[in-house]
Amino acid sequence: MYRFLATPRWLGYAALTVAAAAVMVLLGLWQLDRYHQRADINARIDAGTSAAPVALIGVVGAPSGGPGTVGPAPAEHTEWTRVTVTGTYDPAHEILVRGRTVEGAVGFEVLTPLVLGDGKAVLVDRGWVRPASSGALTAPQVPAAPGGSVTVSGRLQPPESRGGRPQEVAGHSEIRRITPAAIAPTLPYAIFDAYVSVDEPAAGLTMVPAEKQNALQNAGYVLQWWLFAAMTVYGYGYLARREARGPRPDNLLDEEPDEADAAHSVPR
Repeated sequence: MYRFLATPRWLGYAALTVAAAAVMVLLGLWQLDRYHQRADINARIDAGTSAAPVALIGVVGAPSGGPGTVGPAPAEHTEWTRVTVTGTYDPAHEILVRGRTVEGAVGFEVLTPLVLGDGKAVLVDRGWVRPASSGALTAPQVPAAPGGSVTVSGRLQPPESRGGRPQEVAGHSEIRRITPAAIAPTLPYAIFDAYVSVDEPAAGLTMVPAEKQNALQNAGYVLQWWLFAAMTVYGYGYLARREARGPRPDNLLDEEPDEADAAHSVPR
C-alpha cells in the first residue's frame, strides 16, 4: 500500500521531515536549558533575600597580585549570594555608574571601593541616586560614604562585560559598566573580580533591585518548538496516507479521460 514511500521523491520528503523535526527538537532542548539557567538565577535571587550572609572570602577568591590587578573570577553559581565583608571606604576613588535605571528613572549607581584589613579592596555598589536637575554634566548629590571601619552585607555580583576605564566628567569618575578588570589599573590596590550590591543603602540612596529572569518565556518556546516538530511529522504522515489511498471516489468523475481512453471510446 505504501510502496510509493520508497520512491526518490517521497524519500526526499521523509529526509526533509526528519531533518526539520530534529532541528525543532534541538531548538526546544536549547530553550529548555535556558529555562533551567534562568530558573536557577531566580532561585538564587530568592535565596539571597533571606539567607544569612557568609564571608566574602569564602565565596570568591581574593586577589593575589599587586596594585591594579584583580582576583580570580567568581563561579557562576555564586551570583546573588549574600556576603558580608569588613573594611574602610575609600571615597577618593568613588565612581559613578551612569545610565542605570531604577523604577523607570535613569540615574547613577554609586561604586565605592571598600579596603580590607590586608590592603586589598572590593567594589561596593552603595545604591542608586537620581541625576542632578541641572543636567548630565553636573555631579549628582551623593551621600558621603561612612568613615571608619564598616561591615557591609549585600549580594555578590559578577563582573559586567565590555566595561572600560573610568572617565573624568565634571570633576568625578564615571563608567558605563562595572568591570573590575578595567577599573583595577586606576586604583592603588588589588581588587576582587566581583562587586557587592548593598542590602540597605544609606539615606539618600536607593537599593538597586534584583531583576528576575523571564524563565516562563523560555518554557513557552520549548512547547512551541516541540509542537512545531510534532506538526511537521504529523503533516508528513497525513500526506503519505492521503497519497496511498489515492483520489477520492467523488473526484473520479471530475477527471478528464486520458488519451488512451479517448482512443478506445466508441462515438455515439
